[in-house]
Amino acid sequence: MSHSSYKLKAEARERVGKGSARELRRNGMIPAVIYGDKQAPIAIALSTNEVTKRIHAGGFMTTIAEIEVDGQTIRALPKDYQLDPVRDFTMHVDFLRVSADSLVVVEVPVHFINEEKSAIKTGAVLNVVRHEVELEVPATDIPEFITVDLSGAKVGDSIHISHVKLPKNASPVISDRDFTLATIVAPAGGMSEEASAE
Repeated sequence: MSHSSYKLKAEARERVGKGSARELRRNGMIPAVIYGDKQAPIAIALSTNEVTKRIHAGGFMTTIAEIEVDGQTIRALPKDYQLDPVRDFTMHVDFLRVSADSLVVVEVPVHFINEEKSAIKTGAVLNVVRHEVELEVPATDIPEFITVDLSGAKVGDSIHISHVKLPKNASPVISDRDFTLATIVAPAGGMSEEASAE
């Protein structure tokens, strides 16, 4: 299931540099750049509030933005952003221009389901090794998350990437080994009496 895209209104930036970035920020805008897809990079300015709201809403790095600038709409995916460490607002965003056949690398969150149908129900602990997995996916088909079904998992089990049904056309960036997403371990104090009696 991929996110739908959203629209961002942008202004083209004539001047680029420290002074103009400061001036933009005073006016409630942030500098951003759209690059990639074998075209010249475009310097733009975006509304700080809009972007900060998007980042806080979650899924920012995996949702395509339709950026309207100078009468044209550019589909792009955020590749990187900087937050002001003190005041927690966005300072800069890099966007990667995407087309229908662009492949992109994104970090996709891992969701674990059916814990109650596994040894966790009787006190075992889910030890998550990776909360996110880097996937190479078509830009227009980025999954919101991948799901790991824990049904039947027992103490000592490891859940590997091969256990996960990945969305079509998605492949893990780490391709040379079947890496571990999580392990099911006994609790630090050992299993409870009732659990081991089962």
